Amino acid sequence: MAFIFEKTILPGVLVITPQVFGDSRGYFMETYKKEPFAEAGITREFVQDNESSSTRGVLRGLHFQKDHTQGKLVRVTKGEVFDVAVDVRSGSETYGQWYAVILSAEKKNMLYIPEGFAHGFLVLSETAEFVYKCTDVYDPASEGGIPWNDPDIAVDWPKLDIPYKTSAKDEKHKPFRKQDFSWAEKFNPGR
Repeated sequence: MAFIFEKTILPGVLVITPQVFGDSRGYFMETYKKEPFAEAGITREFVQDNESSSTRGVLRGLHFQKDHTQGKLVRVTKGEVFDVAVDVRSGSETYGQWYAVILSAEKKNMLYIPEGFAHGFLVLSETAEFVYKCTDVYDPASEGGIPWNDPDIAVDWPKLDIPYKTSAKDEKHKPFRKQDFSWAEKFNPGR
């Protein structure tokens, strides 16, 4: 089997481990294949690929889009990050809960975050290159977010010996409890 799909505490969020073929020359692996992903429940078409590079201590998120809602398949091609998904599907059994996994270039693991979740990550290595496939296009007009340190979500971010580096935009998100997430209800697994 080319991929191992592991369920998490959040329905629809999957940790994916690809099969890696390596020898003295290097390695080869598939990072996406339609049929096994569909068998694991990932049926949406990916329409946009993104890549970012960040230094240690950069914390991006927790982001979502209300319109053009994106599912994301994320992985790290250099370095290591603490990657977080937060369920914002109001009415869901896991509404407001989070799940985190360390993604690294060494492990070559991936995380699938479906529509109806906020997403963010913290860079643990000196630098990290972060690559992700999206099920819809980036739309600045529908961007939203939750503060990374929101007390109602209470993500247990790893402690570093340097302060986190966040964007001015990420520091201005409204608290979780003051937001309307009715746009995400349609992504509840029981609907």
